[in-house]
Amino acid sequence: MSQRYTLIGNYISPYVRKVLVCLDLKGLDYEIDPISAFSGNENFSRLSPLRRIPVLIDGELALNDSSVICQYLEDKQPQPSLYPSDIGHRAKARWLEEYADTYLADVLIWRLFYQLTIRKYLFQEPTDEAIVQRAREVEIPAALDYLETQLPQEGFIFGELSIADISIACYFRTASFVRYAVDAERWPRTAAFVQRMLALPPFQKLARLEESILKIPLAEQRNALAAAGAPLTHETMGTCAPRRGLPRG
Repeated sequence: MSQRYTLIGNYISPYVRKVLVCLDLKGLDYEIDPISAFSGNENFSRLSPLRRIPVLIDGELALNDSSVICQYLEDKQPQPSLYPSDIGHRAKARWLEEYADTYLADVLIWRLFYQLTIRKYLFQEPTDEAIVQRAREVEIPAALDYLETQLPQEGFIFGELSIADISIACYFRTASFVRYAVDAERWPRTAAFVQRMLALPPFQKLARLEESILKIPLAEQRNALAAAGAPLTHETMGTCAPRRGLPRG
């Protein structure tokens, strides 16, 4: 029987999506406890001391942070490789992964998606419209200006699909849930790149599961995912009462 990993984290999370895409591309089997980081119980806190997702469990080993997890999967299953063989390209790929996980996460997720969905519907707090406006008008355009200089007109950044391509696309997918789309006239390379990436089979397979839970309460998502055929764990670390993680940064 092939090895099966356990992943803790919600399908809507871009960090979780990055790991799921890597698992799919490498043909690795997994089961998932699709909890939000905001709904994890004390067992989740024990595994994830910063109360963040994803967490990967491989036997007795529990790993935090999507970048650490993806590198671990690469080391355990080197083919197909998701890191360029050229040392300079590999370093650049890791930088673009870090840029996505920090700056894109900040402006697309925490200043846009979080404000418009999580804060409003999970914590019943008003959206900070000033944060959203600045993100849309200043901070996201700055990110897109940079990406437009880094992304290819066709294909992938380093010729072959890499962790850099996957990481960048994951954040725009989550941003699309609040109807954010890249302006193709102003940033044609970035818009076309995102469209190409999200059309890939691993992203398309995940899209079906993501869309099954987009508009339903957190407490009902596990049942919806079971109906959609997600490979769920037998038990969950989720709770009903939302709880914030430790401050970012």
